Amino acid sequence: MEAILKFDQVSKDYPNGVHALKKVSFEVSEGEFVSVIGPSGSGKSTLLRAINRLIPVSSGTVWLDGQAVSAQKGKKLREQRCKVGMIFQNYNLVYSLSVLQNVLHGRLGYMSGLKGVFGLYSEQDKQEALDLLEELGLEQFCYNRASDLSGGQKQRVGIARAIMQKPKLLLCDEPIASLDPSSAKTIMDLLRDMSQKRKIACIVNLHQLDVAVKYSTRIIGLSKGEIVFDGTPEELDDRTIEKIYGTSRENLMMGGTADDKADTVDCA
Repeated sequence: MEAILKFDQVSKDYPNGVHALKKVSFEVSEGEFVSVIGPSGSGKSTLLRAINRLIPVSSGTVWLDGQAVSAQKGKKLREQRCKVGMIFQNYNLVYSLSVLQNVLHGRLGYMSGLKGVFGLYSEQDKQEALDLLEELGLEQFCYNRASDLSGGQKQRVGIARAIMQKPKLLLCDEPIASLDPSSAKTIMDLLRDMSQKRKIACIVNLHQLDVAVKYSTRIIGLSKGEIVFDGTPEELDDRTIEKIYGTSRENLMMGGTADDKADTVDCA
């Protein structure tokens, strides 16, 4: 299966001297559900943000759908970014607008400037947004302000907005970090099921090792900017976990988080 995403010897160095990524290479194909794990400062957020060039890489090449993202500018870069839906830890919603309007924002990248400014969405877009909200169990909140929702509901709106882009790749940066366990399970179930249903590749940054093992078809483990593991959850043994986190699986599962064990600088 052809790769939708390819990292080829990608490095990222920050001005403060931190080497966030060091010659990272991997590929992701259509329909894969990939969790990226590692302690704070391991490069997880940097890796995610390099994919659609929210940050520039220092060397190497990021390929998205056969195009070198690092070489794109202006309109070409905007077109590439339309292929990538992003889901954020802090939701990134416009809280003064309705739930439906927030979901429709997923179509802005495909609209001309004036139509986007005035929110002149097509009837087809509006119906698709309503259908998505129904699929996510939010149909009764369509016209509520986004600020009125719970954390889990806000994240569902974020998922709907990302899906409205009709992306080829979903990027999820700590999507359950702010949620209670029940809401976190709902969000992970939705991410897995909706991406599989639509054959969208999905990359999720996670601190929760048990969640990564449960939901992923593949796990990438980062340590100090380098890939130290790339395989299935079944292949992630105790020795490798200790290599990634610097502590045992038992410590991580007993309430300690990757952040608690990290002694590196969180650079992104």
